[in-house]
Amino acid sequence: MSVREEFDDWATSGRDKGMEDRHWHTAKHALARMPVEPGETVLDLGCGSGYAGRALRDTKGAGRVYGLDGAPEMARNAASYTDDASVGFLVGDFDALPFADDSIDHVWSMEAFYYAADPHHTLEEIARILRPGGTFYCAVNYYEENVHSHEWQEFIDIEMTRWDRDEYRMAFREAGLHVAEQDNIPDREITIPDDDEFPLEDWDTREAMVERYREFGTLLTVGVAP
Repeated sequence: MSVREEFDDWATSGRDKGMEDRHWHTAKHALARMPVEPGETVLDLGCGSGYAGRALRDTKGAGRVYGLDGAPEMARNAASYTDDASVGFLVGDFDALPFADDSIDHVWSMEAFYYAADPHHTLEEIARILRPGGTFYCAVNYYEENVHSHEWQEFIDIEMTRWDRDEYRMAFREAGLHVAEQDNIPDREITIPDDDEFPLEDWDTREAMVERYREFGTLLTVGVAP
């Protein structure tokens, strides 16, 4: 199954809004860090329901926001969730971003980068379209150190890239991006029951659940275009 087919299915079944609800726990903290100035142009790469772009318009005053997704149904749904004329959605390929060189001020991606068929080339494309000083905020829950995420590949037909923290930094630098920061953003909104309530359906121990959400959380890597 292709990325398009997989996520068209998610969109038609309403899972795009469920993704938004779960991702927002940590995404809102990463988005708050983005140095977006009023009027700047932002690309939301793998936009899903488009929540990040809408948030950047509302909280940062971003000028023009583009949401790009590989699934037409995702992009169609995202467009239906806003009537803001400064937010637009398109279907596109991570390996051939439909933007001119030095035309985007900031790129955001949440839980999407690891679906890129060629992540190294995707980073080169991001570096190409970013203006000097522009940033790429890359947020992922599926990464090597987060052992609790490894099983996700079993439930997704698309081959995903599972890098560790060092591999993310190295790949950013190889693509020509300076690594400004790398951080784990904990999910403090997931309720973790007391010890005497374990095991749960999805968790054998409270320690494992605490590790997943409070320690590993979301890995954020920030690149800056020279």
